[in-house]
Amino acid sequence: MTAKVAAYITLYKDKQAASKCLQAIKSQSIAIDIVFIVDNSEQELLEPDNSASILIHHYPENIGIGQGLALALEWATKEGYDFLWTFDQDSLPTKNCLEILLETYNKFSLEYGNKIGIIAPTAIDHKTEEVVQGAVFVGDQFIGWKHNKNVDFYECDSPITSGSLISIAAAKTVDPPRAELFIDGIDLDYGLRLRQQGFHNLIVTTAIMYHNFGNPVKVKFCQREIIIHQYSALRNYYITRNHTYLETRNAEGLYRLTSCGRRIKYLLRRIVTILLYDPEDKTLKVWACLLGTFHGFQGKLGKTWC
Repeated sequence: MTAKVAAYITLYKDKQAASKCLQAIKSQSIAIDIVFIVDNSEQELLEPDNSASILIHHYPENIGIGQGLALALEWATKEGYDFLWTFDQDSLPTKNCLEILLETYNKFSLEYGNKIGIIAPTAIDHKTEEVVQGAVFVGDQFIGWKHNKNVDFYECDSPITSGSLISIAAAKTVDPPRAELFIDGIDLDYGLRLRQQGFHNLIVTTAIMYHNFGNPVKVKFCQREIIIHQYSALRNYYITRNHTYLETRNAEGLYRLTSCGRRIKYLLRRIVTILLYDPEDKTLKVWACLLGTFHGFQGKLGKTWC
């Protein structure tokens, strides 16, 4: 039986990226039934579509990625889809990406039964040509899981949201993505919760998706060239808040204490990076990191930085 697949995109302010992502999804070698879109822009990015293949929901108040994903999964479940293929607007899957993901799912579902939660492509950063790693939770922190191109697939706790082909059967067994995380760390939390329920989350090495990951900049540090990522104050706030919250809450025993130490260390390192290399809004971005870390320790979630 042919799998019934719907796609999902979160849009925000970038019409060109939105159009390219939508076109890449519609150009897949295996046809997508419908694309469910949440547009969080103040002004609608795309013209209303009268066809049955695109369903656009406009939220000018910006409901975030977490709630958008939750709405899309709820809709896909009610409509009887087998999979929801989720995207940020700044990602471009290659033409045969979905075909390879489904072939891999069908092949390895014989081994894993119905316990595959997410199957995801290899995400490659457009600007650096580096693989955007999935994550695993180890002791007191999420760490990037090293890409292994020599195998057909490998497992991790949390593939990135964009490109993730989520099994609706698996999604029915866990709580939906958390709206209160708003825009960062939703994939870390959701993937880990699926793993904790015994599902396998796989990254397929031959399925490729190009993705814009932050704003990477090459800088000199101690006579060495390194890549740092520059973020807006808003992103600095949610990254520090949500990672602090998720890591300290998932750590157990003594690891809870070491996790707190790691988050303070990250905060200090991030502040130094901003002061040395960020070209603008240094004070605001430092404040965003401080406040985000504090709110993460507090457990104060929601859309709290506008």
